[in-house]
Amino acid sequence: MKKTSLSFALLGLIFLSSCKGQVTKEEKEQAKEQGSTTVTTAIGDITLPAPYSSESVTKRSGMEDWPEGSTPKAPAGFTVTKFAGDLKNPRNTYIAPNNDVFIVESGTHNSADRVTVFRDKDNDGIFETRNVFLEGLNQPYGMLVLNNYFYVANTDGLYRYPYKNNTLKLEGKGEKIVDLPAGGYNNHWTRNLISNADGSKIYISVGSASNNAEHGMEEEVRRANILEINPDGSGERIYASGLRNPVGMDWNPANNELWTAVNERDELGDNLVPDYITSVKEGGFYGWPYSYFGQIEDPRMKGKRPDLVKKAIVPDVPVGSHTASLGIAFYDKDAFPAKYKNGAFVGQHGSWNRSVLSGYKVLFVPFKNGKPSGQPEDFLTGFIADEKKAKVYGRPVAVTVMNDGSLLVNDDSGNTVWKVSANK
Repeated sequence: MKKTSLSFALLGLIFLSSCKGQVTKEEKEQAKEQGSTTVTTAIGDITLPAPYSSESVTKRSGMEDWPEGSTPKAPAGFTVTKFAGDLKNPRNTYIAPNNDVFIVESGTHNSADRVTVFRDKDNDGIFETRNVFLEGLNQPYGMLVLNNYFYVANTDGLYRYPYKNNTLKLEGKGEKIVDLPAGGYNNHWTRNLISNADGSKIYISVGSASNNAEHGMEEEVRRANILEINPDGSGERIYASGLRNPVGMDWNPANNELWTAVNERDELGDNLVPDYITSVKEGGFYGWPYSYFGQIEDPRMKGKRPDLVKKAIVPDVPVGSHTASLGIAFYDKDAFPAKYKNGAFVGQHGSWNRSVLSGYKVLFVPFKNGKPSGQPEDFLTGFIADEKKAKVYGRPVAVTVMNDGSLLVNDDSGNTVWKVSANK
């Protein structure tokens, strides 16, 4: 051991047979012989198996309806209710400065391509109005209200619309201020947004176009990155790179560090590579596609960029392999018990490349003095209906802290947004 600081199946076979970055049987055996590697993370050591120590398995989940009256399960002392239902792939939520709740309805196939707004006029925690705010989009995800504009990140570009506080439907025409590379391997179409505290910069997350650069790095320009721009779209630069699919982003309330949730690569076995949440260092490189968890080389890219491998950063908190960890939100309110203060919630959409269903829940990662202080723990569960039959009730994605201290959890496959509240 060394130490360092649905007919999708058929399509998948066709895809794999045409990939550039595949390895031979002999190369797989050589990779296995390298043995496991132990890496030090912010929450302690993690030992990762050698690549190909287990077979790469495709196991996709199917949906079942929730039994009448059932909800996801939260720890004792919390109540789970349905915030909104009858949505079409509610992928992401954004709370505006005026407390309006914006929910993006978009998906990989047959996308609704709209934003719906929910307004709670009397601040009792229950919305009174629900309106289509914006439609005719192209796989939208990230949203932002800044400087009298409403920003929407479509898969192919960042748009902004003139926005007046309290409007329930945008009437003005949008302006495309940044072109973005559209689509991506295995549904890496989401483009998230977040601004810094003074509104002088906007950050855009863009996932990779591939699993491990099998289409060539020329397809990965401005991808697997977090981009930084000015609010008018100018001044673009790469803020951090080597992040295979960074979706969720949030600011650590204790020290104002940018954090992201990253969906890591597939097809190296059941337990590789763990998804993670991590602080994002300005100018930092996080390994993809050449290495993972620091200097562990991906055998499919062996020897191609030793200069980048050498400087790859070990991410802070591993949160399980193939869990599709896509959402992150720091809990900066006071409604939940003290243990949750300034910790991070992580939405896990769930596995497809593991022999057992993994993810399909919301995790909580405790923090103390701005640093992760313990192992991830289950917070919202019950989404798996039958593991043996690969049946699930839903798939959590975005997690969002409301102004009243409740937590919203987007279940895009279940077409529902759940609300988790602390009992009074």
